[in-house]
Amino acid sequence: MTGSVVVGYTATDTGADAAALGARLARSLGATLHLVIVLPNEGTRSAAVPPERAYEEHIRGQAKKWLADAIVRLPQELTRNGHVRFAESFAEGLIAAGEEFDARVIVVGAAGGGILGRHRLGSVASELLHSSTIPVALAPVGSAQQDDHVIPRVTVAVGTRPGADALLDEAVALAGDTGVDLRLVSLVPFDVPPGLDTGALRVVGDEHSQEVLAVASELLPDGRTAVVEKAPGDSVEDAVAHLSWLPGEVLLVGSSRLAQPRRLFLGSTAAKMLHELPVPMIVVPRTRAEAGVR
Repeated sequence: MTGSVVVGYTATDTGADAAALGARLARSLGATLHLVIVLPNEGTRSAAVPPERAYEEHIRGQAKKWLADAIVRLPQELTRNGHVRFAESFAEGLIAAGEEFDARVIVVGAAGGGILGRHRLGSVASELLHSSTIPVALAPVGSAQQDDHVIPRVTVAVGTRPGADALLDEAVALAGDTGVDLRLVSLVPFDVPPGLDTGALRVVGDEHSQEVLAVASELLPDGRTAVVEKAPGDSVEDAVAHLSWLPGEVLLVGSSRLAQPRRLFLGSTAAKMLHELPVPMIVVPRTRAEAGVR
């Protein structure tokens, strides 16, 4: 279940952040890393300005040079390749490359101008998070400046929405394949009908947490452990801000229940988490009935 890691690359700080996270994931998984630059195809250009072959070759050559420079800076022990693709949009080209290379995850960086260590969705990430059939990893601003070589822990945000099984399965598989422990963060306080009294809420949360912990512990390979941590605070943002995070760990969340089957759609809870999250987020598409985190 290793697969490969596909990175949406540009010769910018955003591209460097995506490449750094991609390298960390590929090293942790023992997977091949593919850096992909997507250029607009002829169909996206104005018919009034026909493309010139010399210009086409110049752009392609520049993209190949950017890829070659980026690959040299990546850890030498990784199996890594660079690719130039043409598509109607950057996101469309990345999804096609992800399917071509049997990607486990597609990695993109944050939009320019974001706060160091935080997320800021750009147009490519937003399009991916509304259309991808493959999990999408979002690299916080400044990921390229970190010294993290492997993933130290996998955290998954679990709620009570139908379909949470698929999210838990993906988290367990990632923890098992990277050889790290799994932390389950309960979102039950933010994932129940409004008006439920505090005592009932605590009972529901505790029971659900123990059920999920039992399942995760059974699925994890020998030598790996799972723990449950309650998300503190009165809001999703407050909870994320007060959780402790290991440098280099990743958080998995499920796609919105509004998404089409096997596709992504970033929901309100995950979007709120991004505001305070200091580590990469991996959004998992629906592979069953509904999503685990809306």
